[in-house]
Amino acid sequence: MTEEQVQETVMESSEKKDSKKNKKQDPVESLKLELEQEKDRYLRLFAEFENYKKRTGRERIEFFKTASQEVMVSLLPVLDDFDRALKEIERTEDDGLFKGVELISNKFRETLRTKGLKPIETNQGDTFDAEIHEAVTQIPAPDDSLKGKIIDVIEQGYTLGERIIRFPKVVIGQ
Repeated sequence: MTEEQVQETVMESSEKKDSKKNKKQDPVESLKLELEQEKDRYLRLFAEFENYKKRTGRERIEFFKTASQEVMVSLLPVLDDFDRALKEIERTEDDGLFKGVELISNKFRETLRTKGLKPIETNQGDTFDAEIHEAVTQIPAPDDSLKGKIIDVIEQGYTLGERIIRFPKVVIGQ
């Protein structure tokens, strides 16, 4: 054998050893790479699931709020009727009837209050705020100090939690 042939044989054997090492490393490296990919996929899936849980929790809370909102809105005319009845009974000066209706009205209001219904405080002379009040009409102000202010409250407004479910209907001075 010539020197060149010996070097070729040595090179071939070293290449074979290197390729055997590469073959041994390739499965390990590929497994490491596959493991990293699976970890990444797991983390993404976990994060997606956490987002799903949070979103469904928020949707559930919102559903309960809107469900009670529909019931509350349907009961508001009953509250208005109690107010009108109390005003009329007060005129008749029948104390027994007035106290009876007032007790029922107070119990009804307290039950609704425990469920989150609150009246919006609106008084005569308050400044009109378009974010909170609904102007039904404008009339000439009796004096200059009532211009842009609430002259009369036609219908009481209510909030359910943080949301206004009925704006107070008011008459404002012009």
